[in-house]
Amino acid sequence: MKEDFRSVEFAPGKTISIETGRIAKQADGAVVVRMGDTMVLCTAVSSKEPTDKPFFPLTVDLRESFSAGGKFPGGFIKREGRPNDKEVLSSRLIDRSLRPLFPDGYRFDTQIICSVLSSDGEHNGDVLGGVGASAALHISDVPFAGPIAEVRVGRVEGEFVINPTLSEMEASDIDMIIGGTEESVLMMEGDMDEITEVEMLDAIKAGHEAIKKLCVFQEELREEFGKPKREFTPEPVDEDLKAKVHELAEEKVREVARIGLGKEDYSEKLGEVKEAVIEELTAQEEYEDQEGAIKDIFSKIEKNELRNLILKEKRRIDGRSPEDIRDIWTQVDYLARTHGSAIFTRGETQALVSVTLGTKQDAQAVDTLLKEEDKTFFLHYNFPNYSVGEAGFMRGPGRREIGHGHLAERSIGKLMPSFDEFGYVIRVISDITESNGSSSMASVCGGSMALMDAGVPLEKPVAGIAMGMIVGEEESVVLSDIRGEEDFMGDMDFKTAGSKDGITACQMDMKVSGISFEKLEEALEQARKGRLHILDKMTESISEPKDQISEFAPQFINMEIDADDIGSVIGPGGKVIQTLQKETDTEIWVEEDEERSKGKITITADALSKAEEAKKRIEGIVGHLEEGATYHGTVKAIKDYGAFVEIVPGKDGLLHVSEINHSHVKNVSDVLSVGDELDVKLLKVEHGGKLRLSRKALLPKDGEE
Repeated sequence: MKEDFRSVEFAPGKTISIETGRIAKQADGAVVVRMGDTMVLCTAVSSKEPTDKPFFPLTVDLRESFSAGGKFPGGFIKREGRPNDKEVLSSRLIDRSLRPLFPDGYRFDTQIICSVLSSDGEHNGDVLGGVGASAALHISDVPFAGPIAEVRVGRVEGEFVINPTLSEMEASDIDMIIGGTEESVLMMEGDMDEITEVEMLDAIKAGHEAIKKLCVFQEELREEFGKPKREFTPEPVDEDLKAKVHELAEEKVREVARIGLGKEDYSEKLGEVKEAVIEELTAQEEYEDQEGAIKDIFSKIEKNELRNLILKEKRRIDGRSPEDIRDIWTQVDYLARTHGSAIFTRGETQALVSVTLGTKQDAQAVDTLLKEEDKTFFLHYNFPNYSVGEAGFMRGPGRREIGHGHLAERSIGKLMPSFDEFGYVIRVISDITESNGSSSMASVCGGSMALMDAGVPLEKPVAGIAMGMIVGEEESVVLSDIRGEEDFMGDMDFKTAGSKDGITACQMDMKVSGISFEKLEEALEQARKGRLHILDKMTESISEPKDQISEFAPQFINMEIDADDIGSVIGPGGKVIQTLQKETDTEIWVEEDEERSKGKITITADALSKAEEAKKRIEGIVGHLEEGATYHGTVKAIKDYGAFVEIVPGKDGLLHVSEINHSHVKNVSDVLSVGDELDVKLLKVEHGGKLRLSRKALLPKDGEE
């Protein structure tokens, strides 16, 4: 087989190269995609025998080896383990673009593996994996109605940049990945700095222009390297059985769909119809083992009736019009001891959200191929089985939980204060306690409210909404605030989040070949109106951050010292700072700002008074003792004329015998002993730095209260 790279310039100054025939020749399809010095091996394999699974078993994995960037994995184990969040999220993006283009009824185990083999630290392997996965499938014999391509869209100084480098992304106000075919867009996800709907549509159009060129490029690759496609014919439907199910079920399903029911009542009545049909048909000998086929036909009847209800009557299962949003109720400060909390309920979807404020030591160390950082804001999403009335095993977060949490985190993160501004590590937990509709967008709304309840200076409230669409032969209908059944039978799931001033994040998946830009524009405008409605409802419970943080949250103080004084605060072997932390029950971090020749100190404690005491003692160590202030000290030595008291590490003062009590003290040792702790007042800092202390100045005189 031929084995060299073919290249295409798919955007101004941006070139991708693809090679096949050299690596992984036993896979059904394999390519190496290269941009700059980043190289990704993408393989596609689909089994030759079908499974008995009632769904298409597609698995997509993108993995990044640290060796690709000449790095060792962090931590004790020097080998890559379970996929990190970035790898999971990248895998999901590729999966969502590919899945709609496999034929209906395809039940063959199919696996796509994208391995980042080389990284130049500038070109991200995620979108290259999307292009490579499509190319590997397209040149293979696996049935696939591609090709597709994925690109990242950024905007730098008002100009769109396709597949920007990491350096270019630092100045970009958009970070959006778009996947699609030559004809239309299939998938998108990203975050942005409160852009308008018009700006977002322009970004999508710019990305699709590059996608079209990459799709044409893959068609050329298939002409040169492609294999003949396998023959695939879906299992034939038993037309007699289909007719009988329609005869028994169609009219009854239509009646249930038009009652206007909530999730539980709708499911119950529809379930009764389904069970009656199954019971009647399986009682006949020829259909006694056809329960699965009956359920499949019944499901298609339900889907068709719900779609017709919307397309023909502009009416939904629960009686809403396409633009209507379900009832919303909210509450903040629900949980007694968390640092902030909120309940956000929209229809039958509910998120119980809590906020925890932590110190710098609570930051999450992130070590990936492209970056190492201490993450100070994270949102975790949980979806327990009871939220949909089911029982099941409690397991760790899956790809869905990671993806939904990441989307909510990006939505809010654009308006979060920086760590330098607020000084707290912030963890948001969204527990979905009920679900029928977008729980990720409920997490955005509840998360925004809980953060404001915690006193986090969120720049603006953030809300999110999930949109749907039903594509008919003559027209399409856009739906606001879709519920579960509408997601199942609809053709689009489009989520947008943002403030009153613009969009901060989005996610879209298409189940059909694509969406026109005219319909996308309509969906964006309808989503904007819905988002503003939800924001208004949220303000009924809370409209701006609280003035104070919770009494149960850690308290902290920031201060600066001269860089030359850092050593004095830390002490030999850390002795001084360790003593300070122990005696004041605080945690203290010291960082050097080399540019300004300053030391930045952060003091945290469970009470502000403890942090203030530590600050006062640090000021004493660096020579900033305040006359008239009170210090908590330790007796270090006893003399005939008084006691020497250490008021800050390394600084003693004389507590003269006349300053111990209001009454006469004959022997100092009768009142004080070495090791005693006591409060003293700093009377004077004398020439040469000698300190004069008083205990009696803090004691009431005889007869006084």
